[in-house]
Amino acid sequence: MWLYLAAVLAGLYLLRRWHRERQTVPRLSEKYVLITGCDSGFGNLLARQLDVRGLRVLAACLTEKGAAQLRAVASPRLQTVLLDVTSSQSVAAVTAWVRERVGDQGLWGLVNNAGTALPTAPNEWLTKEDFVKVLDVNLVGLIEVTLSLLPLVRRARGRVVNVASVMGRVSSFGGGYCISKFGVEAFSDSLRLEMRSFGVKVSVIEPGYFRTVITNAETLEKNFLSVWEKVPEETKASYGENYLKEFLVALKQMMKKCSPNLTLVTDCMEHALISRFPRTRYSAGWDAKLLFIPLSYLPSALTDAIFAWSYPEPAQKA
Repeated sequence: MWLYLAAVLAGLYLLRRWHRERQTVPRLSEKYVLITGCDSGFGNLLARQLDVRGLRVLAACLTEKGAAQLRAVASPRLQTVLLDVTSSQSVAAVTAWVRERVGDQGLWGLVNNAGTALPTAPNEWLTKEDFVKVLDVNLVGLIEVTLSLLPLVRRARGRVVNVASVMGRVSSFGGGYCISKFGVEAFSDSLRLEMRSFGVKVSVIEPGYFRTVITNAETLEKNFLSVWEKVPEETKASYGENYLKEFLVALKQMMKKCSPNLTLVTDCMEHALISRFPRTRYSAGWDAKLLFIPLSYLPSALTDAIFAWSYPEPAQKA
């Protein structure tokens, strides 16, 4: 009896959530959305996706080539601008550019999508500068863009959508990437609380492994080899050449499992922007839902043991 009642209540809850989440905000064609990192990957696809929906897309690209290619496949509504999120001057210029376009109605959506993963390697192989390169884009740049545009988002009572990662829930490799994504989670949580009274909603996207420029196997392999060449001889002796070779083999196997279906991520982004009741967090991809997010709730000792299965053995282990 109790199981039957629990099942009914769970079904009613899911039905109510489904109904709420299908409701969209009105007048989409009047709303401006700025997306960073639109040269390729999630940002590029989302820009085209929202353009088809009729929103006024402001697509920020790092390169003119990326901007031109995007304009060629989009409607005249879509506008592009060059943005380097690591440059305060560039951020200030884009903020002024956005203000001119949105006017008094403000900016409905800000999607912080720009990101990088390189250089990445075991922490001991890296330098402070290697960490800073990633943190400047993924975290510090994201924060500066958000703070610069937040008055316009508040004016519209709009949305901030920050792209984190499942690696912002569990950290399984070294370098600045996981650190930056944990930071994005923390910044988003505090911002969500602060913006609540202003009617601004903040959502976090937590993708699993997807096939993008960041997960290109050849680029990652070149990165590892480049980092390895700079590692001190004493450190190289501790890890050994076999460690590097096995790490590269494991890397290639992992990259083969990356999902090519980027719409699983961009659909989450779109929902966070246009739903009347957006979620706080979106887990995109079956690996995120069934592996990484559940792992984040397990005891650390158990999570460490699971991740350690894929790690090679160093030459001079204890």
